[in-house]
Amino acid sequence: MPRINLGSWAKSAVDWLQSHLSWLFDAISTVLTGMYDGVHAVLSAPDALLMAGILAVVAWWLRGLAAAVLAFAGLALIDSFRLWDQATSTLSLILVASVITLVLAVPLGIWAARDRRVSKALRPVLDVMQTMPAFVYLIPGVMFFSIGPMPGLIATIVFSMPPGVRMTELGIRQVDGELVEAARAFGTTPRDTLLRVQLPLALPTIMAGVNQVIMLALSMVVIASMAGAGGLGEAVYSAVTQVDIGAGVESGLAVVVLAMYLDRMTGALGTRVSPLGRRGAAKAASADRTPAFLRYRPGTAVATVGVVVLALVAGGMHLVRGGDRESVAAGKDIGRGKTVRIGYFPWDEAVASTYLWQNVLEARGYKPQVKQLDPGPLYTALAQGQMDVQFDSWLPTTHKQYWDRYGDKLSDLGTWYGPTSLELTVPSYMKDVNSLEDLKGRSGEFGGKIVGIEASAGMMGKLNGNVLKDYGLDGEYKVVSSSTSTMLAELDRALKKKEPIVTTLWSPHWAYGTYDLKKLKDPKGAWGKGEELHSIGKKDFAKEFPRVAEWVKGFKMSEKDLASLEAEIQKGGKGHEKESAGRWLNARPGLLDKMAPVTS
Repeated sequence: MPRINLGSWAKSAVDWLQSHLSWLFDAISTVLTGMYDGVHAVLSAPDALLMAGILAVVAWWLRGLAAAVLAFAGLALIDSFRLWDQATSTLSLILVASVITLVLAVPLGIWAARDRRVSKALRPVLDVMQTMPAFVYLIPGVMFFSIGPMPGLIATIVFSMPPGVRMTELGIRQVDGELVEAARAFGTTPRDTLLRVQLPLALPTIMAGVNQVIMLALSMVVIASMAGAGGLGEAVYSAVTQVDIGAGVESGLAVVVLAMYLDRMTGALGTRVSPLGRRGAAKAASADRTPAFLRYRPGTAVATVGVVVLALVAGGMHLVRGGDRESVAAGKDIGRGKTVRIGYFPWDEAVASTYLWQNVLEARGYKPQVKQLDPGPLYTALAQGQMDVQFDSWLPTTHKQYWDRYGDKLSDLGTWYGPTSLELTVPSYMKDVNSLEDLKGRSGEFGGKIVGIEASAGMMGKLNGNVLKDYGLDGEYKVVSSSTSTMLAELDRALKKKEPIVTTLWSPHWAYGTYDLKKLKDPKGAWGKGEELHSIGKKDFAKEFPRVAEWVKGFKMSEKDLASLEAEIQKGGKGHEKESAGRWLNARPGLLDKMAPVTS
């Protein structure tokens, strides 16, 4: 059967939409960004414990004192993990996505309940929306809206809408037909029948749909972080890519706390707003033997007063704290608070160079914003002007596909390290494996696999497309894609057990100084010549940041300096990269002035 080029048709459609409807996507992005920023400003303005207190008062109003205490304890736990800012970002995205989803889903559900033709037409669309891998929605989202909360917001809306539509339709269809007929017999208009009979009786089912919409929205936070949405998803994703068990447990537990809070609150809200729910709750309360003070729930007026008082206190504290600004040495405040958006992917030299420059730019009065992204979204963001610069472009091989695609929309700010080398490596105790040729016929020892890094890395394409074929290994070994940190974790595990393992690696890399490893020789030159590390900016970077561009173009690092910087960051631990790079910089007097000279 001939191949159907559906993928190329989809790409052509996206390109056409970008060319002809960019104004529409800009308008949507402006509206949604404004909604997200507004909600986030409200949630993040108060002190963490004050905001936790406000949310605890809401829990007290809806579920009682025990729920309020548990809610406050859970939210305080998030703050103790130093994840409160990320939690408010995630909560903002969930609230905005859920509101927009319900505004669209409930009317569609009502329409489907009243017209079976609409129901039949919607069913396959909803099936596709819910079963399509959520990652796929990020691709057009990044193309239309660039990185940030917007792609994640759009993907969340699409993914979480089906249960809202279906539960609304189901709830209305389950209303007793005789009640509807009785209402019509008394001359009730279709509108009043819907508003006064069907919707009140369907409300418990609709609220169950609301709960499912919110839970599905929360399940999207990690996926959304891959497109720069930030929040707890970014913390979870960073922990996964760096194999950081501690950070993974803390960020995962923070997501669980938010999920439990939202689930219990939406369930209780459904009970409170539904006539049937209130009746059932009254019967349950009469039979409840729990002490009265635990069952006490304040009235709406009392709860509102509590929230307002805490909000006023929070607002006053915010005003008192406002206006602070970090001081910069006189005559060196070149940036004057101007923001520089720096992107990086979780490769060691990228982390090292990015946080080094963050310290340097802050010392010169700039406000660098650092964001971790995968290579694809990062290059897309640079091409679209949503990011300003990144310091780890491997050319001409590893990132060739991105340079070929976006080169005319980027600016090459020069090479700061090179040449590098790509290689396969094995532990030194593999005495009789010294060359790529020695791997032939020995796949059984290595489990038939080569442990690789991210599938999107050009190194992986070169390994599969050139190296394995040149040495006759393509049918014998399978290259397992993972992440850089996962590969290093697997290498560490094998070394501790003295097991055979072959992995991808490159030079420079701190692993060569930490472990006893051996680079496999490449007598056929299949890997090609060494690459160079380039700094890449958006198209007009030099025009917008002339001094920074000048500094970056003069930036150079030796292998010794880069290795020591990476080692310092590794020693400092996860979450302290900026502080570690700052210590390394401060330990080298004169380096700051050399990297970012200030002319009088």
